[in-house]
Amino acid sequence: MGSDENFSGVIRHSNTQGLMRGGGGKLTGGIGNNNNNRRALSTINKNIIVAPPYPCAVHKRAILKEKNAAAANKCPVIPIHRPVTRKFAAQLAGKQQQVVSSANSSEDCVIIDADEYKNVDDHDVPMFVQHTEAMLEEIDRMDAEIEMEDVNEEELEEAIVDIDISDKKNPLAVTEYIDDIYAYYKKTESSSCVPTNYMSQQFDINERMRGILIDWLIEVHYKFELMDETLYLTVNLIDRFLAVQSVVRKKLQLVGVTAMLLACKYEEVSVPVVEDLILISDKAYSRQEVLDMEKLMVNTLQFNMSVPTPYVFMRRFLKAAESDKTLELLSYFIIELCLVEYEMLRFPPSLLAAAAIFTAQSTLSGSKVWSKTSERHTNYNQDQLLECARLMVSFHQKAGSGGKLNGVQKKYATSKYGYASKAKPAVFLIDDELLTN
Repeated sequence: MGSDENFSGVIRHSNTQGLMRGGGGKLTGGIGNNNNNRRALSTINKNIIVAPPYPCAVHKRAILKEKNAAAANKCPVIPIHRPVTRKFAAQLAGKQQQVVSSANSSEDCVIIDADEYKNVDDHDVPMFVQHTEAMLEEIDRMDAEIEMEDVNEEELEEAIVDIDISDKKNPLAVTEYIDDIYAYYKKTESSSCVPTNYMSQQFDINERMRGILIDWLIEVHYKFELMDETLYLTVNLIDRFLAVQSVVRKKLQLVGVTAMLLACKYEEVSVPVVEDLILISDKAYSRQEVLDMEKLMVNTLQFNMSVPTPYVFMRRFLKAAESDKTLELLSYFIIELCLVEYEMLRFPPSLLAAAAIFTAQSTLSGSKVWSKTSERHTNYNQDQLLECARLMVSFHQKAGSGGKLNGVQKKYATSKYGYASKAKPAVFLIDDELLTN
């Protein structure tokens, strides 16, 4: 750009110098000679049909002559200094007259009645008027498209909500680090997962027995009024232990009771005593057996209790979904149904939590619901959740049909849990799969 500006500056400077030197006399003489030819040029111009330099504009020369025209009782000329638009044309039509002035014939004017002008065909309208109207319509169309794009961008920006804005002043919410914390959870959640076929290594227990054990522990957890995170950690400890340690069926309940004891020590403020756990298991084991199993489990798991369970992700994802109490209870009901099912071990904890909330939202609304905010904080889109969600709907249907493993169903059929289990399953999620197939 600098070179272009210098180059144009040189051209202007050289032209000025040429006019001031040898060309000055010639230029002055030329202008003087043209004074005698003005009348001849104007006469020639009458024979040339040229559109005005600006649509429906009047030259200043014509404006100066309008006083003389008025004095001679000729047609008054309305000076126009702006382009003809639809709005301006409507204003002229309201006056019932349209004044058309020629740039080269200021003394002549034609008055066209507005009604007659409306009836003129398109091919009779001057080309420059048609082009101006077409240009204005194109500008309007482009403006409408730009406005629509702006609205879409604003909607996209508004769809992603800052879910931590209300906790900015709460130091316990650690809003400065919350995204990093959950990024770490997502990165390390594989450490809490177990092989989906670990039961094949067990010689005396099977998937059905595992389901019975966890269904019973859900009732124990409810009876002791323990914290929610204790239940999820209990199930995680059981699966991780059974994935590496063979257990006979007579000791399976002991594994479950001991896992709950360890989870209580890790999560609870007030921990149930060993005698309470022995009593609730119908005194099937002694205190020493519980303590021995506790040592075996913590050594087998290498004292690793800090693993991200589905509950950790549920808290964050429910906040992203802007949940109320009804959605929260229904989401927990659905995900606790999954704790009993062995086949759900193939899904990572974060996906289970996101799918449970998606299924609960769809159940309450009667349609698929998954916001941009939820997608942003879970890192799962709707299509990634559908497979898991459909399995959850099938478990919801089975729970309502009066199956044997009904611990979760009875727990969430109480007023304390908002009768969440009485909600009708979102069967349309399964029907959609059948229709697509």
